[in-house]
Amino acid sequence: MILHIAAFAQEKPEMADLMRSNGKIYVVVAVCLTILIGLFIYVFLLDRKISRLEKGKD
Repeated sequence: MILHIAAFAQEKPEMADLMRSNGKIYVVVAVCLTILIGLFIYVFLLDRKISRLEKGKD
């Protein structure tokens, strides 16, 4: 059973090869990066707003 699982883990993912051959993997990477950058900008702006509110209460 363990050997079967280990052998299965060594196979190449077909979906990744298909997306890479069609050039769609770059679209997936671009969307993921856009979402990640958007989240970082949102957290940065939220931190600035919270810091501004904390300074105003003192």
